[in-house]
Amino acid sequence: MRRRWRQHRHHAPEMDITAFLNLMVILIPFLLITAVFSRVAIMELALPTENDAIDQRQEEVLHTEVIVRADRIVVSDRGSPPVNILKTPEGYQLDKLSVEMQRIKALIPDKTDVTILLEPDIPYDDLIQAMDTVRAAHILRNGISVNTELFPDISIGDAPPTESPSATTEQEKP
Repeated sequence: MRRRWRQHRHHAPEMDITAFLNLMVILIPFLLITAVFSRVAIMELALPTENDAIDQRQEEVLHTEVIVRADRIVVSDRGSPPVNILKTPEGYQLDKLSVEMQRIKALIPDKTDVTILLEPDIPYDDLIQAMDTVRAAHILRNGISVNTELFPDISIGDAPPTESPSATTEQEKP
């Protein structure tokens, strides 16, 4: 009988979770401190439609296009010859693109739209850099850098095929 009595007296041991709780108290703040918080930026774009193409043919307004090619950026608007900004080994010359866009904005200050056309194998990062350059410019006014809006309404599309290399003039605007 005594054996049975001793066997019944032993209860299942309780789980000791203090070590686990100590680990959580240290681990959770560590993970929160070292977490990388990413910032997502959304750019609003307008994709051209067939109706837009018909409307553009009917209207004789200035239409600015920035064509990003593998070897250059071509800036064109109706009424003036296209400007070729050649790509260097370091990358696209976005500062020259910014100067050209500022020139166009100075001619027509009310214009806010531009179309960026891309060749098929242009990296996404190059598209974003071109969009940022066309959208705004940093201008020095009285020694202070001011962010000025250029063309915030951006449409994107596919670039037309290039002409034959012998017919293309590779002139860069000084």
